[in-house]
Amino acid sequence: MKDVHSTAIIHPEAELAEDVRVGPYSVISAGVRIGKGTEVGSHVVIEGPTAIGENNRFFSFGSIGQVPQDLKFHGERSELIIGNNNVFREGVTIHRGTQGGGGKTTIGNNNFFMATAHVAHDCQIRDFVIMANAATLAGHVTIEEHATVGAFSGIHQFCRVGKHAFIGGYSVITKDVLPFSKTVGNRAHCYGTNPVGLRRQGFTRETLAVIKQAFRLLLQSKLNTSQAIEAIEREVPHNPEIVYLIDFIRSSKRGIIK
Repeated sequence: MKDVHSTAIIHPEAELAEDVRVGPYSVISAGVRIGKGTEVGSHVVIEGPTAIGENNRFFSFGSIGQVPQDLKFHGERSELIIGNNNVFREGVTIHRGTQGGGGKTTIGNNNFFMATAHVAHDCQIRDFVIMANAATLAGHVTIEEHATVGAFSGIHQFCRVGKHAFIGGYSVITKDVLPFSKTVGNRAHCYGTNPVGLRRQGFTRETLAVIKQAFRLLLQSKLNTSQAIEAIEREVPHNPEIVYLIDFIRSSKRGIIK
């Protein structure tokens, strides 16, 4: 391996692709696998068992794959799985899973974690997620595709964030965040759809209109959530986004932010 700095410490049982780059004073433990094209900056610590895919970039002072901050954890095997093309900026921390959460923390592909973002044990991060500076996930949180978590926001254990949701900075999230929504505040409230983000992702004007119609029934009518879902099923065209929205709400265990 040509691009490993002489001060880096790599355990003999770690598995690194030949073109992986490791900067000064980084430490990579046993049980770590790193795919090709990945760059580990200076002063990064990666603990195993951790599997890292291809073309990821870890900036300085990241702490990846450490044991969970869970008092129920007593050293049982757990792991962290990271996909491809992710960026982890300075000071990002990501912990492995626990037995109670299935033993895995998973990070998908093409995600961007800004400085000092934190992903706790058993979280599931899908693809194209952005976590801004100091955004924090408690354990067992699921963040679905193309969602954004604003700076200094905190998300409670077992919450879900739906696809294309936008969470504003300094928000406190204690229930599930609706897909396609703009949600912000302490405690957070939903302020309707996220039209700017949805247009950037190529949503058509017709699709945006249908989503907005559903959100009017959810947020602006005098109907409770169950009644609003029934109204959406009667009155709103059933495109894939509406079917997904209804399924997301019905499968919620913590309730949704309205």
